[in-house]
Amino acid sequence: MDRIGYIGDSTVTFNKMNTYPQAGLSQGLLLYLKDDVFLRSFAVNGRSTKSFIDEGRLDVVEAWLEPGDFLFIQFGHNDEKQNDPSRYAAPFGAYQDNLRSMIGVARKKGATPLLITPMARRLFSPEGEFLGGSHGEYPSAMKQVAREEKVACIDLNMASEAYLAVVGDYASRPMFVYPKDNSHMTNLGAAVMAGFLADGLRRLGEPFSKLLVPKEGAVEEEPWKKEEKLSAVDLAFQSEKNE
Repeated sequence: MDRIGYIGDSTVTFNKMNTYPQAGLSQGLLLYLKDDVFLRSFAVNGRSTKSFIDEGRLDVVEAWLEPGDFLFIQFGHNDEKQNDPSRYAAPFGAYQDNLRSMIGVARKKGATPLLITPMARRLFSPEGEFLGGSHGEYPSAMKQVAREEKVACIDLNMASEAYLAVVGDYASRPMFVYPKDNSHMTNLGAAVMAGFLADGLRRLGEPFSKLLVPKEGAVEEEPWKKEEKLSAVDLAFQSEKNE
């Protein structure tokens, strides 16, 4: 059985009825995973890379990981809170150092790390124009770590921003706990955003694509007809190779 450990904040957390209708990506992603893939969410509301490590939560993850596992790493919503020293981590400083620590834990245990940039906030101007860039430099900082550490990275921030810009203010409201806030998703939103994550896993190829159910209507190709797929590292560097 393939196993995924998913660490992050409230946008990832697996919610129960006491927090309904809020839902996290660890819930939505289950819709796209094969039945024999086990996902355990270690995500906790309000955590940043700093507080997650300081509270000993990374130690718990390390004890759980086994060779061959996957560690999905998604932070950024709370690292940017400069007024909270218990959580703040500068994007091109402590944030990157903490991500490297998480990658190091995965590799130490023989697991495969995956970086996921923070999901966009649902922010619109009074005129209905989507306001991107709510996470500042954090997505870029994470992608830099991915390049330097040769770790696969899915840019969920870019995908979610592009989607929200297209669907607009009113159509996106049911996907979030609106009007309470514009950061946390409903089950609908979690399913939609996890779909972008699943698309990223599929594009990365093996070993990530093997975790997913086939797309609706897709037919498995015979082995001799399958095209050679890029490795996760090759894909992470694809844009730079083409420059």
